[in-house]
Amino acid sequence: MKQIVAPVISNQEVIPNCYLMWLDSREIADEAKPGQFIMVRCCEDTVLPRPFSIHQRDGGKIALLFQIIGKGTDWLSQRNTGDKVDIFGPLGNGFTLQPETRNIMLVAGGIGIAPLYFLAQEALRKGYSIHLLYGTANANRYPEDFLPSKIKLVAATEDGSVGQKGLITELLLGYVDWADQVFACGPLLMYKSMAQMPELKGKSVQVSLEVRMGCGLGVCYGCTVKTKQGLKQICKDGPIFELSDLIW
Repeated sequence: MKQIVAPVISNQEVIPNCYLMWLDSREIADEAKPGQFIMVRCCEDTVLPRPFSIHQRDGGKIALLFQIIGKGTDWLSQRNTGDKVDIFGPLGNGFTLQPETRNIMLVAGGIGIAPLYFLAQEALRKGYSIHLLYGTANANRYPEDFLPSKIKLVAATEDGSVGQKGLITELLLGYVDWADQVFACGPLLMYKSMAQMPELKGKSVQVSLEVRMGCGLGVCYGCTVKTKQGLKQICKDGPIFELSDLIW
């Protein structure tokens, strides 16, 4: 883990109220693995740092994809090129690709595309085949031309404005047999729905749990979750968990 003051390379609003920020942070980029996160000290008015998934990596740069939900993220959205941001990481445990895996299904709900992009980058580099099932409420979604060209995108929106009308979980069954592993990030309701699908039983389904954290280091126990192996800390033991291990 490294603590650095990272210069902002760029900060762009890519979805209404959502920003893509690139940071010059080689010390963290060199160690980062898909699924890990960093903590960001957003402003003097916020006592605790905020956790953000590592969205992309490019050489010595990392990208964050975040939505404005409060004072801290609003401050972060206003950073300009050359501004400095105090960060530390990478933190947590990342996604795990099993040796026999060749076909990967990514399931993203809304801003849940954030950690899955980095996984897609690494998996494509190693020659895996990827389907991305991406669901949002409406057409305000991550730009398709920002995604790696080799990903097969399957889209759904609740209002039917893009792709199939409905929830992205309704499309899962068409790809379960094809996928060797499933990786997901989205709202808890999406995970609960997936946990009830018998077709996913016996298959590795790794999910990223995203919650507000106090420290990010396993000290405060503010992000505890119930699992079949007992209480676990999302920041230290996660944020990636096997879906079948979680107790709802």
